[in-house]
Amino acid sequence: MDTKIQKRKLGKSNLEVSALGLGCMGMSFGYGTIADKKEMITLIRKAVESGVTFFDTAEVYGPYINEELVGEALAPFRENVVIATKFGFDTTGASALDSRPEHIKQVAEASLKRLRVEVIDLFYQHRVDPNVPIEDVAGAVKDLIKEGKVKHFGLSEAGVKIIRRAHAVQPVTALQSEYSLWWREPEEEILPALEELGIGFVPFSPLGKGFLTGKMDKNTTFDSKDFRSTVPRLSAEKLKASQVFADLLKLAAQRKNATPDQIAFAWLLARKSWIVPIPGTTKMHRLIGNPGATAVELISGELLEMNTASSEIKVQGDRYSEGSAKLINR
Repeated sequence: MDTKIQKRKLGKSNLEVSALGLGCMGMSFGYGTIADKKEMITLIRKAVESGVTFFDTAEVYGPYINEELVGEALAPFRENVVIATKFGFDTTGASALDSRPEHIKQVAEASLKRLRVEVIDLFYQHRVDPNVPIEDVAGAVKDLIKEGKVKHFGLSEAGVKIIRRAHAVQPVTALQSEYSLWWREPEEEILPALEELGIGFVPFSPLGKGFLTGKMDKNTTFDSKDFRSTVPRLSAEKLKASQVFADLLKLAAQRKNATPDQIAFAWLLARKSWIVPIPGTTKMHRLIGNPGATAVELISGELLEMNTASSEIKVQGDRYSEGSAKLINR
């Protein structure tokens, strides 16, 4: 299905992006082996051809090499794309958080060079830093916006109180957090607050780290360098218990003559008009199938059926290992 991806605006901001973005992390970080750079440049440019205008990276992915990859791949299309990157980690090897204002400004300068851009379209705080008041963080990004180095401010995995405090200093354009049919916690507090404040939502792991593709089962194993090998929810025992989720998507996909991936994206897109998922892929065949999701229309009865069925299934296992969970601000 050769479908051009539709456009959406992130909340009340004037930031217009493709309804599906592309998360670039896995191209050089997190999944064990680093993908071939030339192949990934080809993949990113193919995404642009298919209508993707929203690309997600971060200083810490690599560190640094993912921003360099994205910068090189998108250099010919700079006027037509939106590049989001993130600050907030100490990349010297300490693996600690660092959102001190002076550090944020240093990261911005370095990211501008690696991305080969004059301005960062969307600059997220990667994780909330308990040692730095969020007002100081928002203030630092506000300064960067005034200087013309950043256009929009974003947060990632932040709780409602933090979002409100940040938004009062510098309007937040987007929140990036995990959200999928398999992880619906944001519906409780986050989505209502974002709607009230006019903030867009950018779900990462919209396919549950690959689980919702229907290609994983209790026999699936991960490379020891693949971060998914530490995810409790993806252990063999938990995968077996969660198989009903994948089955739910497979059934819906058969009815709609679509793939489970497309149904998972279509479900997210149907939730709110200001939700823009950023699936990460390193495989061309997956990328080519993604735009078709924006053409899949789930009618209210189908959505109700999927929502009810998924809410009745108890998710087994945490979504992060204990160490990683400490970096998440609920």
